[in-house]
Amino acid sequence: MNPEVLDKEPRSIRRYSVRTYESDHNGLLRPVSLLNYFQESASDHAERLGAGVIELRRRNLTWVISRYHIRLFRYPRWKESVELATWPCVNQGLFALREFEVRDEKGGMLAAATSSWMLIDLKTKRPVLPAERLGSYAKNPQRAVDSDFEPLPTVSQADLERSFRVRMGDLDWNRHVNHVAYIGWALETASPDFLEKHRPAEIEVDFRGQAFYGETALCRMQSSSADREPTIIYQIIKSENRKELARLRVAWRA
Repeated sequence: MNPEVLDKEPRSIRRYSVRTYESDHNGLLRPVSLLNYFQESASDHAERLGAGVIELRRRNLTWVISRYHIRLFRYPRWKESVELATWPCVNQGLFALREFEVRDEKGGMLAAATSSWMLIDLKTKRPVLPAERLGSYAKNPQRAVDSDFEPLPTVSQADLERSFRVRMGDLDWNRHVNHVAYIGWALETASPDFLEKHRPAEIEVDFRGQAFYGETALCRMQSSSADREPTIIYQIIKSENRKELARLRVAWRA
């Protein structure tokens, strides 16, 4: 990842060149690599707006992601340059929305996403109103994905389950599992034959809990569509106490 910042607030634009370690066995950008682009761009932009993690921690605050809705139209190849735009959108009560668009060098849309974040008071461990703690800063009301973040279903009868032990490398600055890891675990919970023939076309995520170093997460998946391009729901829980960590719904494309 070698981002070049092209613009500043209220809309940040960064250019990335797909590296070998960010691409899969077919030379295409991995979904989790794209999510790392999102995370890096959002973190950098928030910092330049005065709402980055380091500044917030001085005030006993931090950001925690709540929801993601991502649409993927084309996966860029190794060495291909992409341009990622991100901007804070609007506040919806306790939730602050941030949008993302990824385009190729000709301006073609590669991916679009919307995300919902909560501002957490580190002393009380409870969410607080972003507008009250951060004041107003430049916002763009345009939505990249017009999503209401509808409730996601639970897995009633698992077709497949897979366990993941939390490593130190899975943790973020808040010392819990980084949100990208949950998505990576879900996308790995499928047969090798299925993964060889399909890629995610749409990903919805509802983050519902925290996991920490040494714990074990169990990812349960259930097909909700028998179509040629299936939709699969996922539920990630802690193996130790069955507490829910995340729900996902992924539409796959052959």
